[in-house]
Amino acid sequence: MNLAIDLGNTFAKTGLFEQGKLVESKGSFTYSELIDYVKDLKPKNIIISTVSYSEEQLSQDFSDDSTKVFFLKNTTPVPITKLYDTPETLGADRIAASIGARVIFPESNAMIIDLGTCITYDLVDTEDNFHGGIISPGVRMRFTAMNTFTKRLPLLEPEEAPHILGKSTKHAMQSGVMNGITAEINGFIEEYHKLLTKINVILCGGDATFFANRIKYPNFVIPELVLIGLNRILEYNVEQNK
Repeated sequence: MNLAIDLGNTFAKTGLFEQGKLVESKGSFTYSELIDYVKDLKPKNIIISTVSYSEEQLSQDFSDDSTKVFFLKNTTPVPITKLYDTPETLGADRIAASIGARVIFPESNAMIIDLGTCITYDLVDTEDNFHGGIISPGVRMRFTAMNTFTKRLPLLEPEEAPHILGKSTKHAMQSGVMNGITAEINGFIEEYHKLLTKINVILCGGDATFFANRIKYPNFVIPELVLIGLNRILEYNVEQNK
């Protein structure tokens, strides 16, 4: 068994794989819960993607005689070519999601839209080239910015997108963020289709489900996309180390 771990500041998401197939995914582990889960599971290989913990600590907590731990960092070999001017600054989640797209749709170009704290738009082709993309503020970041940088606008939580003509300050703000992101997504998809043909649009991240039915282009919502990519990177590194 292989275990892929996407470890954030507060919670961890995990994907358990057998022969390349995702058989179990879990989310919202605390760090101590994750340690207990791994000890009970005893996977053969683990890959961890994190910017919150040191390799020394992670190796101490998760590695033993029966489990080998790999870490996703900028120098980790990956089965994709990074056509990126600053690969050392490229987020691990972006490259893992792009590789996940190649696993699921090996015959198609893919545009990956990750709707998390930030919204990232990335393009990967059928020749395993990562072309780069766009980083944009996410839903809650936009609401927080309007509250932080003005004196009178309230801090709002995202709601169902209202009519594009807001009839109150609250509704105007909700429209600006929710309808604005929808228009942004549609616009970027249109532009990416000018760069490559036959693109599958894949959404992931916490806000993916909300926007999936609001954009005008066909799309796939794959919450486990990053975990699937992490497992492919793990398989690639295990093969390299034989």
